[in-house]
Amino acid sequence: MAVACAFARAQSAGAATSTEVVAAATGDDVPEVRITAERLDRARNGLSPRTGSSQYTFDERDIQALPEGDSTAFNQVLLQAPGVANDSFGQLHIRGEHANVQYRLNNVILPEGITGFGQALDTRFARRIDLLTGALPAQYGYRTAGVIEIETKNAFDRGGRLGIYGGSYETVNPSAEYAGTTSGGLSYYLSGSYLHSNIGIENPTSSRDPIHDHTDQGKGFAYLSKLLDSTSRLSFIAGTSYGQFQIPNNPGQDPDPGFLAAAGVAGFNSADLDETQREINNYAILALQGTLGSGMDYQVAFFTRYSSVRFNPDPVGDLVFNGVASRVFRSSFTNGIQGDGSYRLSEKHTLRMGVSASSENDKSENTSTVFPVDPTSGAINGPAFDVVDNNTKNGNTLVGLYLQDEWHPSERLTVNYGARVDRMDAFVKASQLSPRVGVVLKATDRTTVHAGYARYFTPPPNELISNKTLDLFANTTNAPATNQNDAVQPERSHYFDAGITQQLTSALNIGIDGYYKKTSQILDEGQFGQALIFTPFNYEKAKVYGVELTANYKKDNLSAYANVAWSKAQATNITSAQFNFGPDELDYISKHWVYLDHDQRYTASAGTAYLWQGTRYTVDAFYGSGLRRGFANTEQLPSYVHVNAGLLHTFNTGAFGRVDFRASVINVFDKSYEIRDGTGIGVGAPQFGPRRGYFAGLSKVF
Repeated sequence: MAVACAFARAQSAGAATSTEVVAAATGDDVPEVRITAERLDRARNGLSPRTGSSQYTFDERDIQALPEGDSTAFNQVLLQAPGVANDSFGQLHIRGEHANVQYRLNNVILPEGITGFGQALDTRFARRIDLLTGALPAQYGYRTAGVIEIETKNAFDRGGRLGIYGGSYETVNPSAEYAGTTSGGLSYYLSGSYLHSNIGIENPTSSRDPIHDHTDQGKGFAYLSKLLDSTSRLSFIAGTSYGQFQIPNNPGQDPDPGFLAAAGVAGFNSADLDETQREINNYAILALQGTLGSGMDYQVAFFTRYSSVRFNPDPVGDLVFNGVASRVFRSSFTNGIQGDGSYRLSEKHTLRMGVSASSENDKSENTSTVFPVDPTSGAINGPAFDVVDNNTKNGNTLVGLYLQDEWHPSERLTVNYGARVDRMDAFVKASQLSPRVGVVLKATDRTTVHAGYARYFTPPPNELISNKTLDLFANTTNAPATNQNDAVQPERSHYFDAGITQQLTSALNIGIDGYYKKTSQILDEGQFGQALIFTPFNYEKAKVYGVELTANYKKDNLSAYANVAWSKAQATNITSAQFNFGPDELDYISKHWVYLDHDQRYTASAGTAYLWQGTRYTVDAFYGSGLRRGFANTEQLPSYVHVNAGLLHTFNTGAFGRVDFRASVINVFDKSYEIRDGTGIGVGAPQFGPRRGYFAGLSKVF
């Protein structure tokens, strides 16, 4: 059951509040197709109860109420939810955790890809986005800090939309959507977008215009659904994203004199570095979903995903600054199946069960140019040479089973209890039985209380460095400080969550939610090498806890929301991938509880939208008290506030039809704020938030 306040949005009768695909029906059978498909949607969504967890929802109107509408990057949409902290490279931290986020499309798992900084998903194809946190029911496994359930658009009417959006930093963002339903029961939705910008990732300086930060990105998405009969359908989802990024430069940096001499180079301007990164993500889902009689619903799905990251260094510049120039390629190819079912035993009991299994094949190809080093003196003693390190690891498997019962002892009380069993066989082998229980009490007509407990099992990502790799770099300028490299282990945790929501008036809702997570072998990731690719490691013990407050107001043409979160994330003793750390840092962390680098004490978001004389005016903002910095994360970055504003107006042009005009200002007050300063555990370089930008766009619905 959802127990958190929903995202605020402005609505008004007779006013256009969305640029969703819509037009007139085109066949006598289309209304029947729509009714059958919507009934199957409800049955599919009923396979995944949310009893005891916390849910925050964005629908199409909510997304259109953002200053940039559906041109908003997916991670920026989620920043408006409670407890979601901003980070560099497009990363988000939910409830004080590094990543540990699971994406699902129409209730089917989207396998995890290689970590980069591009957004693999396009906001445009989302009909609804639910962020689930807390003590999750048993169908949710592996990545559990937050589950992002995306219900995709699947329009049943023929129509489409063309749009163009752009502005500051040479931003150009055209997009298109098209959807329809045939009389034979085939529904389809297609979308595509392209982004060109001179801000691809965060600027390493506070300047308005970053140096060497160009990006080109493309995304495509397709949804097809065929009704087989009145009780079943076959659906197919396919998506792709491609991103080409320049790595921005930090001028005024001095190369190492010893590396300069060894390379035979007189000097090198850091503003002239030429590093690039390419990222590819392709995914597909084929699902059969239906009902058997009056009591049984099911969905069986096959899913696949390919992702890759290729980093190209500046062959001379990286060598004279870092002592190593690495050409890095990593790819992951995952295939799997997922089956979910529910059976209504009685009016008071609904039994749900499921299974998932996946196999991942990983490839790592690295060619690093380094200098040889004399093992006795530590001096460079020869010309640069290449170290080639190519590895594959096939058949990394994950298998999970779950069984749970949703019990209604009374009209006002719901209890969902069950367990799941997970087993992994990859770089390490491990398994766990994980009990779950969630309770929701409708204490009064206006008051809802929830509580839950979950045991979690989180496998490490397969982006690992082997001992063989470390040995290859012995006596070179890329040798690690230590060769200790214990295997990365799965994370195991106990999670407790409780909260209450209160409807104060017909227009105003408030909520409070608290959580506590006790963990062994907590997983974290850091950028330790030259490439912007992350490496996982474990802390022996960790504790993460916090409180979230939400409020939501909607009345007439005005809506508003506000979220405030307090959290604390600490850990001690690094137990794997120790070669990434200096001896003094390892020693300190082994004896102290340190803050995780993504710990941010206070996080807040707020927004309001008002519809006046046919124009919707929107303002939103997010606040961060600052992530961690310094030796062993002992210091904190300064706090900041980021404010955006926008408007949306619909013109009815007569013969040309409906045209939507949008204008927005990002970082209204042009605040310069630092997300990272290049220090802290696993932090590679400084990153600043974007400076003020002006944008506008038109979209035509047809």
